[in-house]
Amino acid sequence: MLDRTASAHRLHGISCQSWRLAVETNNIKDWKTVPASCEDYVGHYMLGDRYRKDSKVVADEAIGYAKGVELGGDGKDAWVFDVDETILSNLPYYAQHGFGTTPYNASLFDAWVDLGKAPALPESLRLYKKLIALGVKVVFLTGRDEMRRKVTVLNLKRAGYLTWDKLILRGEDQKGQSAVVYKSGERKKLVEGGYRIIGNIGDQWSDILGSPEGDRTFKLPDPMYYIA
Repeated sequence: MLDRTASAHRLHGISCQSWRLAVETNNIKDWKTVPASCEDYVGHYMLGDRYRKDSKVVADEAIGYAKGVELGGDGKDAWVFDVDETILSNLPYYAQHGFGTTPYNASLFDAWVDLGKAPALPESLRLYKKLIALGVKVVFLTGRDEMRRKVTVLNLKRAGYLTWDKLILRGEDQKGQSAVVYKSGERKKLVEGGYRIIGNIGDQWSDILGSPEGDRTFKLPDPMYYIA
């Protein structure tokens, strides 16, 4: 569930660069929108080469780690990926909505998702392909509702994610759960089913917090929104 109800964060004598660092390190929490004064800064970051370079650092570290893991050989070594802003980019949508400076609108965002046109994040696609080549099972774990399975599958394949072991979407009975509760619960089911989660990656802290996190977690940059 997207938590967009907390009070909007305001800058108090700090730069947008410092605000983004605090957001990415989870020191500023429960914020609703990007400060209006930081729209240009966040836009330039997301559309420029810095976002790609920062994502590359994460992907390089993840690939280096994965190459050093001794797999069990039984097809149960898994890597969990979040979807939105982790493997698929909604930047075309957010570029039209102030890069997160405007309040979240579920209807507008869902309409964008239903187009099935979100592009791949290039560095995440590179990581995905390397994991497949290594023999790691890929699990996509998203906060999208189950009703959007068909369009999500279509979008994933359009973006170059052609195969996976599991695609987990939020069920009707999970809609009231926070992202941490929902995603950690689904990871627990994977472990109970015999999977070993060797890696876990997402753009939100709520994607990677909550036991079992996995053997190692990786956080991608995303200063546009916060999900509790």
